[in-house]
Amino acid sequence: MTVPSTELRGDLDAIDLTDPRTFVDADLFALWQRFRAERPVHRHRETAQLPAFWALTRYHDVMAVYKDNQRFTSERGNVLSTLLQGGDSAAGKMLAVTDGERHRAIRNLMLRSFSPRALKHVVEQVRIRTTDLLTRALAKGTFDYAAEVAEHIPMGTICDLMAVPPQDRQRLLDWNKQVLSADSADGTATEAWLARNEILLYFSEVARARRRNPGDDVISALATAAIDGVPLTEDEIVFNCYSLILGGDESSRMASIGAVLAFTQHPDQWRAFKSGQVSLESATEEILRWTTPAMHFGRRALVDVEIGGRLIPAGDIVTLWNTSANFDEEVFADPQAFDLARTPNKHVTFGYGPHFCLGAFLGREELKALLEGVRGLVADIEPAGPAGRVYSNFLFGYSTLPVSFHPER
Repeated sequence: MTVPSTELRGDLDAIDLTDPRTFVDADLFALWQRFRAERPVHRHRETAQLPAFWALTRYHDVMAVYKDNQRFTSERGNVLSTLLQGGDSAAGKMLAVTDGERHRAIRNLMLRSFSPRALKHVVEQVRIRTTDLLTRALAKGTFDYAAEVAEHIPMGTICDLMAVPPQDRQRLLDWNKQVLSADSADGTATEAWLARNEILLYFSEVARARRRNPGDDVISALATAAIDGVPLTEDEIVFNCYSLILGGDESSRMASIGAVLAFTQHPDQWRAFKSGQVSLESATEEILRWTTPAMHFGRRALVDVEIGGRLIPAGDIVTLWNTSANFDEEVFADPQAFDLARTPNKHVTFGYGPHFCLGAFLGREELKALLEGVRGLVADIEPAGPAGRVYSNFLFGYSTLPVSFHPER
């Protein structure tokens, strides 16, 4: 979708990066290209309700802030929805919004559950689940890929890792979809807040049960863990469960849907992948770059910092737009081309630095399982209706994707 060219030629100050409609209606290629060329370090105007903030759109500026945990902090929020409200109630408790020694200690503890060795069985289950879902979808021929395949792969995987009972998974998925995005503009901030609280209450009950009767799962690992001999607090356990269920579902689901949509829009790339002309690894990385589900992350400046010739005062909000950095002409050759053979491909879809996504390995394995399954089982993919964009200023992707899969004969 595109906005009128007159708007793209107009004042960049008129573009509201806090408004989800901007990302539903805009030609994002053109929008970010303009920001990178004209205002790469952009001070976004304040409104009657919200403070001003900085938007960084060039790859090297974004990377510089990701790497710098001395002059920038995540503990005042790491996405616009919390940064603009003055902070995050999970600060200092949830890994994503904790810095310093506590961050390193909790991250090292959680990494044990996310190492390739620890995830070997989970990855095997991902492949089984993906093959089963694709086989059932192929029997239908025409279906909504988002609802009937994509929704069940990452949520099933992270719930396996957390030993969430099957009967609870659908409601967790429904709550997840309300927290960071919505299927339309009808969703409200109150609904998102209520959904967030429902998730926290759910995991509070589960964490107490796992402390009494631990199992071989991530929640039990958190519930029974100690740092320097002191157990994690209930808030630390619950907030990190909340972070895992959101992070483990939303981005992988958006990337999966975006992959199938891209195949329908770029049949030459589908044929190249199907025939084995491009590797599974390079295809996975290009899809992650192309879809960039988490459009931005954010920080607060702890001291005055100069970036791109602009002085960012201490205390200011700084947003890092992955969705622009991943299409920066100075880093990626012909960035607007969907090229499954692209290499090198140093995208920032999973962030970078101390807060690099804990689940990056698992996210890649989920996408690889999908790609392997589609390449092996599907002869051709055709669109069967318009895709429905999610409504969010954080997540980019689609909530519906009607397609027809034609099976191999």
